[in-house]
Amino acid sequence: MWLFYAALAGAIVTGIGGQILLKAGADSETILQQLLRPQTIIGLVLYGMAAFLYILALRKIPVSVAFPSVSLSYAIVAVLGYFLFNEPFGLLKIAGLVLIVAGVWLINQG
Repeated sequence: MWLFYAALAGAIVTGIGGQILLKAGADSETILQQLLRPQTIIGLVLYGMAAFLYILALRKIPVSVAFPSVSLSYAIVAVLGYFLFNEPFGLLKIAGLVLIVAGVWLINQG
């Protein structure tokens, strides 16, 4: 069973990497330039890998547990956005992220 939870963790991590690279590739003048940037291409490949790992995880993990667990990536990406891209990060955002993490924890308890 640990293999499927490792696949879920891998899906979350590669999804985070893909999102960060897509943001990094978004600093372009045109959509075509953005699509052809290495960051965008690698980000899309990572999203594909995340999907594959998620499908593997779903073989043994209920979707009612797996899908909410993926929301951890929202919290991690928000923190990375603050540190890597100087995006705003106030108390309300922190409170929301704490609620997401607490919700994922609760879902994984049952």
